Parts: sequence; C-alpha cells; structure tokens
Amino acid sequence: MIALEEVMRSWWPRGRRRYGLWSRLRMFILALVGLYIAIPFLVKICPAIQTQLVFLNLVRFPYFIDLKKPQDQGLNHTCNLYLQPDEDVSIGVWHTVPAVLWKDAQGKDQAWYEEVMSTSYPVILYLHGNAGTRGGDHRVQLYKVLSSLGYHVISFDYRGWGDSVGSPSETGMTYDALHVFDWIKARSGDNPVYIWGHSLGTGVATNLVRRLCERETPPDSLILESPFTNIREEAKSHPFSVIYRYFPGFDWFFLDPITASGIKFANDDNVKYISCPLLILHAEDDPVIPFHLGRKLYNIAAPARSLRDFKVQFVPFHKDLGYRHKYIYRSPELKRILRDFLGGTEQQ
Repeated sequence: MIALEEVMRSWWPRGRRRYGLWSRLRMFILALVGLYIAIPFLVKICPAIQTQLVFLNLVRFPYFIDLKKPQDQGLNHTCNLYLQPDEDVSIGVWHTVPAVLWKDAQGKDQAWYEEVMSTSYPVILYLHGNAGTRGGDHRVQLYKVLSSLGYHVISFDYRGWGDSVGSPSETGMTYDALHVFDWIKARSGDNPVYIWGHSLGTGVATNLVRRLCERETPPDSLILESPFTNIREEAKSHPFSVIYRYFPGFDWFFLDPITASGIKFANDDNVKYISCPLLILHAEDDPVIPFHLGRKLYNIAAPARSLRDFKVQFVPFHKDLGYRHKYIYRSPELKRILRDFLGGTEQQ
C-alpha cells in the first residue's frame, strides 16, 4: 500500500506536466485556427492590407543604403537625381551610363549625364517590381550587365518606394513612368529608347506602353521579364496564397479587394493595344510568378492585331539554370538575346 502511494505521488507531477503541455499546445492550435479564419475578414474589411501586400513598398531592403550614393553599390558611373511628376510627388532616379563611358563619368555632375544621353547609345528605362528599391542587389547587377552592353540605364523608385515621396497606386506608378519616359525623350535625341519591366513592373510597363502607343509615341521595344497576365491571376498563383487558395470565397475575400482598390495591371488586355516589338523573358523555375502565366501572356500577344507588324518573341530559361524570379541577368545568353532582338548596340 505504501509502495502504491509512492508510485502515485511520483506519477502525479508528471501527469500534470503532460496535461499542461497538451493544454498549451491546444490553445496554440486554436489561436492559429482563429487567426487563419480572421485574416480573410480583416483583408475584406480593410482593403489597404491587400494593397500593401501587392505593392510591398514599405519593405525597403537592402536596409541602410544611401540611395543618394549609387557608387556605394558599385555604380561609379551613375548619377542620382530627383524628378517631380506631380506637385506633391518627388521620385528618386539613377542614370547609369554605358560602361565605355565609365572614365569620362568620374566626377561629373547631372548636367553632363543629361548631355551625354544624346550621344550614340540606346537607353533602357527600367521599371522594377514590388518591394525593395532601385538599389536592390539583383537590380544593380542587371544595370551593370546592361551598361556593359552599351546601354544607358534609367531606373527609379515609384512614389512611395525608397526615397520617393507620395502614396503608391497603379495610376500614380504609371504616371511616374510616363514622366520619366518623357524626360528621357527630351534628352536622348534620335537614340532608341527601350522599356524593360520586371515582375510587378511589367504591369507598369504595359500600362505605359499602351498609353504611349495611343498617343502615337511608342518606345522602340518593350521587354517584359517574369510577367503575369493580370494581377488577379498572379495573386491567385502567388506562393503567399497557397494556404488560402481553397478557402471558401477566396476571390471575394482576397481578389475583389484588390480590384476595388483600382489595381488591375492588366497585361493581357494591354498587349492587345501595343504596337512595338515585344520580348518576353521567363524562367521555368520562377516561384513567384509561375512560368505558365508568362507563356499565356505570349500566347495572347502573338496573334494580337496591334502587334502583327512587329516582332514578338518568348524566351524561356530552363529550370536547371536556377534563374528563378530575378536572376535572368546571370545568363551568358542574355547578350546574344538582346543583340538579336534589339540590334548590335553592345560595346566590345
């Protein structure tokens, strides 16, 4: 009897500990389930949450870089400047000259950079995707590649990104791009001007080019890297949506608030009104914007009446290359692809 009591005394604390652990685990699981159910209602009630998830403009990695000093990122032939598309809007811009002009660029001011844009080198206006700034590493690496091939590269942060002032919106981003394009055209003389959009920037790019074509001032070519068809299809395919993709009322909770906020980025509609050469680049292993959306966009663009007199090309990158969403700049084939599509502009 005494032995039994001793066993019971030794078991009781262990049993209480096990019950306490199970109770805490159960509360944790219930809290996760409650949060999972609550998030769709929060997004529906407050569309600004979904808008921020689309733009991610407050995610400003890499942190602690001075956008006024592009040389800190290895761009010693780059000028930082600011333009003002609207009265209360200021956007930060980087102008990287062709690498062949690297020595000449040392110590030069903005006036020199603007003047040299009229020399015989083509210009690429680069429109970046969501999150980060014009100083993001993969973006900087692309500028270096394009500069080495003989292009001026103009990159900027939309209103609300980086050190640019203003609140983000699809309309505002498109107007910022239009303002920068007009600024370039006023200084580039007869040199070709190409527009390159990446990820969310492809939506800005097709918005811009459609508007330019409507006013009969199209760019010399449009390049779309890792594009999607429209923001609803992209949001539905995005890895962040996986846990809610089969949630009852997914479209009503998550996609309708995006549309209600005026965000469409309708690449699939825009390409039907574009009249300039179109090049699409997409990696098969892209985990952010699925490869099939880029292919689908090409299949919409290729037979479009507005593009029937222009070259339309789709270049896939095999998944084994590992270029994923933002590393196509690493391809040794990129030089040849651009040379064949845009013409022989690179400097030997």
